[in-house]
Amino acid sequence: MRALVQTVSRASVTVGGEVVGAIGPGLLVLVGVTHDDTEEKAATLARKVHEVRLLPDEKSASDLAAPLLVVSQFTLYGDARKGRRPTWSAAAPAEVAEPIFLAFVDALRARGATVETGRFRTMMRVESVNEGPNTLLIEL
Repeated sequence: MRALVQTVSRASVTVGGEVVGAIGPGLLVLVGVTHDDTEEKAATLARKVHEVRLLPDEKSASDLAAPLLVVSQFTLYGDARKGRRPTWSAAAPAEVAEPIFLAFVDALRARGATVETGRFRTMMRVESVNEGPNTLLIEL
């Protein structure tokens, strides 16, 4: 499981012209799921993302009660080492990935986090204004 975490002053997700998730200052979290990921891994990754000290003054989203915008991103498992066309074979299929992604979101909410999300299996427009910019890849 992978999460690309960015500090943002604002971020939003739009589907078909409708804003389905938006936050002010906080974290934009792109989450990729691979074949052997589990709900336990999702809970561990959620804890790490919520507690990573990436925000100003070495604070975490947990410390500051900062919101998180969480978006499913299978392309985090793209592989372009050979040729010019990436392969997505390391990404879990949607029917496997969706429950793990939702377990990640549920684990954040169980920790008391304010979480907005995109919409799984849809074409999304993700907009963000990076703060810093600070970007970190967290992988289990």
